[in-house]
Amino acid sequence: MRVVVMPRLRALVDGMRMIESVVESATYTGDWTDCDPESCQLPVDSDDVIGESASAFNHLIRVLQHSHEVEERVGEFSKTMTSQLELGPLCNGALSGFIAATSATAGAILADVGGELSVLASFGIVGSEGLCENDQVRMALRTEEPVYVVLPEGLSVNAGLVEFQPREVAFVPLVFQSKAIGAVVLAKSTPFERDSRSMSQIFGRTFVTALSNAMKHGDLQRIAALDPLTNCYNRRFGLTRLREEFTRAQRHESLLGVIMFDIDHFKAVNDTHGHLIGDRLLMSVARVAKSSLREGDILVRYGGEEFLCILPGASAEGVAEVCERIRHAIEATTVQDRSHTIRCTVSLGFGSFPATPAEDETALLQVTDEALYRAKNNGRNRIVEAA
Repeated sequence: MRVVVMPRLRALVDGMRMIESVVESATYTGDWTDCDPESCQLPVDSDDVIGESASAFNHLIRVLQHSHEVEERVGEFSKTMTSQLELGPLCNGALSGFIAATSATAGAILADVGGELSVLASFGIVGSEGLCENDQVRMALRTEEPVYVVLPEGLSVNAGLVEFQPREVAFVPLVFQSKAIGAVVLAKSTPFERDSRSMSQIFGRTFVTALSNAMKHGDLQRIAALDPLTNCYNRRFGLTRLREEFTRAQRHESLLGVIMFDIDHFKAVNDTHGHLIGDRLLMSVARVAKSSLREGDILVRYGGEEFLCILPGASAEGVAEVCERIRHAIEATTVQDRSHTIRCTVSLGFGSFPATPAEDETALLQVTDEALYRAKNNGRNRIVEAA
């Protein structure tokens, strides 16, 4: 018995020493390529104590290897999350990571943006906006615990161009500082394995911090882009958007309308009623002008009492209609100063690229501004098209 046991025991000890050396080296270098479950396993050729020890040792190796793989995947995911602050690209990248880690077929990311639950990324789910009202999503947000639902037979979800029959859907809440700020929804055509569930929750804890940072970054960007008095976009942001829209119009050979307008005799209002009333008038004019624009149009406080409107896709006729809407609406607007009712009018100049020739956005803005001053010089409270 001694002759048989000792070589096996020596092999076990030698194997453990070898693995100890590899583990120690991998701990410092992060390189586990020299030790995988196949190359580092010991033979289990008996049911005795030595065989059981070898089996337990092999299990330990598999656990260590799996732990390293999880650590590596989480590290890669974390690196991706910390490299992006823009909300859209961040959520799209995160969703790809969740789907890859869980082998899901479809998924979506939802978050509370501005007090309203919104879908920030989606793949393979038809009518993903309906998830905002989903009972399981709301349960996950309320309980701050994952919800796993096995779907009944006969319910299909469209994944891009591929129809698949989901067996299970996971609703994983995104909890940040003891508050659920969103959820990840993952659908799979087979049941989620235990590792997949664990990975979705680990990824969720990594992602939620990046998501919170991105939303704060977006809020700061939005605040930095706004004029604090009128809540319109400020000049710097407005000119950046104008450049982007002009480049897009050139590239796609599409239309771009521009309006410049300012308040007639605004200095007289300030001199007569004071700057506080002047500020109220500016806020009122901005609010009315914004309500007169089309969806997707941009209102910019260009400076003082002068405003810029950017109208993507608008023809000259369409821009002229918007000008008249703004002019009439502001003419009907009043601001009350004790017993005085203050009214105002605006003068507007407008152009539409490419009908209005311009080599770049600066040239388009210049000819539109010249049209505005012609409107003022010709009697005010009127619109003039750029030459």
